[in-house]
Amino acid sequence: MGAAHRPRPGGRRRRLRRRRQRPPYTPAVASFEHQGHRISFDVYGEGDRPIVLVHGLLMNRRMFDRLAPEMARRGNRVITIDLLGHGRSDRPPEMVHYSMAFFAQQVVGLLDHLGVEQAVIGGTSLGANTSLTVAKDAPDRVKAMVVEMPVLDNALLAVGGIFTPILFGLRFGEPLLRPLAALARRIPRRNFLLDIGLDWIRQDPAPSAAVLEGLFLGAAAPHHNERIQMTQPTLVIGHHADPLHPFSDSGMLAKELPHVRLIEASSILEWRVSPKRLNDELALFLDDVWSGRPVGDGRSEPEAALRESR
Repeated sequence: MGAAHRPRPGGRRRRLRRRRQRPPYTPAVASFEHQGHRISFDVYGEGDRPIVLVHGLLMNRRMFDRLAPEMARRGNRVITIDLLGHGRSDRPPEMVHYSMAFFAQQVVGLLDHLGVEQAVIGGTSLGANTSLTVAKDAPDRVKAMVVEMPVLDNALLAVGGIFTPILFGLRFGEPLLRPLAALARRIPRRNFLLDIGLDWIRQDPAPSAAVLEGLFLGAAAPHHNERIQMTQPTLVIGHHADPLHPFSDSGMLAKELPHVRLIEASSILEWRVSPKRLNDELALFLDDVWSGRPVGDGRSEPEAALRESR
């Protein structure tokens, strides 16, 4: 028999030291069941200031890998969700499982699962529209909203022009896209911006096509008459030169909501490449919301947006 293995001196101390050196706010990975499907989410930080962040279309919670820990460091409990058909959540290939209303129900289901009575709900593009839909369908659960790049009335032509060929490609190009997705999943996650793009390719095409089909057949956002009834404090962030997320939609939303702070980003990349200014704006907004200070206090940049939306 060989000699019994003995741990080397100091091994336990080194392991404990490595644990202490683990980066703060490493997410707690979890999931829950909603209407027979698994919905995955991450939690950063803790406390009584919850904010749920919802990703963009055919993206996933990893697009908040930088923002979520930063907001946790600033005293917030940040929850990032993978909606059905995205990321780690189940991805059924039938379109009947997908609609904006269903996505909003999954966010409310997440709050129920966590025992959170009320939270700030926010997101980007699809996530922005999901946040508005939660505020319409379950207003008592929404403390405030963070709406980045909403897709509303002025984006209609761009939505059809951009996503119709994508849907066509996903449906009829599946034999080629499926092995491409498998290959893309083998590429290590090393570059934040590159990975956001690769996440589009890493997904199997059939569930992605079903997501688009379900959204095409239903309401993509609350109607104007429903939006003007919303009273939650809202941070709206938009940018120019983007037909899918026109700044005129952000300006229109700023006119519709009574308690709004409107911020103009320099481009779609600002929050991903040089995030400090927008991180500070979000942190200040969250401080104001949870302390009860008014949000529509003139700190926003409404005039340019209102001119653009006319």
